Amino acid sequence: MTMPSNDKPRIVFMGTPEFAAEVLEDLAQRGMDIALVVTAADKPAGRGKQISQSAVKKKALDLNLPLAQPTNLKDEGFVSQLQSTHADLFIVVAFRMLPQVVWSIPRLGTFNLHASLLPKYRGAAPIQWALMNRDQQTGVTTFMIDQHIDTGAILGQTTVDIPQDCTGGLLHDLLLKAGKPLVFDTINQLFHGQITPVQQSNQGSSDAPKLNKENTRLDWQWSGLQIEAWVRALNPYPIAWTELVQNETVSTVKILSGHHTVDRHNLSPGTLVVDKKTMKVALGDGWFAIEEIQLPGKKPMTAAALLNGFSPSPGAYLR
Repeated sequence: MTMPSNDKPRIVFMGTPEFAAEVLEDLAQRGMDIALVVTAADKPAGRGKQISQSAVKKKALDLNLPLAQPTNLKDEGFVSQLQSTHADLFIVVAFRMLPQVVWSIPRLGTFNLHASLLPKYRGAAPIQWALMNRDQQTGVTTFMIDQHIDTGAILGQTTVDIPQDCTGGLLHDLLLKAGKPLVFDTINQLFHGQITPVQQSNQGSSDAPKLNKENTRLDWQWSGLQIEAWVRALNPYPIAWTELVQNETVSTVKILSGHHTVDRHNLSPGTLVVDKKTMKVALGDGWFAIEEIQLPGKKPMTAAALLNGFSPSPGAYLR
């Protein structure tokens, strides 16, 4: 379905990562009148500090769409540029918190696509926190932007079942698939006055704080189910991590996949046990078998491949 050519809303799209780029492409393919794409400024990235462009910028260039990359969202020149688009709506997908001088510009307002069923998981990492908390369902929400983070009136929602053993990458894709038509339908319904925003309640609300060094670290005192959930949720980004301690050396290792088994033993949680081509970690309620791991400066590899040329020292453990 595409928007009728004689009755087409004019929009400004704002976003940064691949999730947003995919939504932008979908809107373009549906024939949406995209007056301007706004994304993050280019920045140095990686060891070589080469200039990196956002996924949304790359997509906008591929689609030959007008592009803006403001460093200051309150800059008068940028605000004037937005006003000159005469857009009916601004659409935000994984961008920055907007100042009121920006989100109040279009006549129909500004709405955001969020990867959770608001008011649950307000914040930067709703996909990962739904998995880390072992939820069975999540979804996507479109809502009007206001002066607070993820608290605006809800326009539409789509529920998504979380498959067993789901990773962050898989859930990202499932929510993206649900989010594309929801964004399009929300635009259409707002433009034709067919939608009534519903104010969010704080009842049942929860936060999905930004992922950082602290909350992505594995704690081997946790249950096996929690360890599994953290590892799956943080794959493929930013990846769960832990410290390998052997002899006098401590190194950071990343755990990309593994599974929990229930078994009795008398080892301390975190103790590393290697048996032929398997590597497992003692837990309070059994074992966590590491399937894929990444050592410092190395590429991810299976535990079996790693053990071809690597042997932890006696007494090695994870902490």
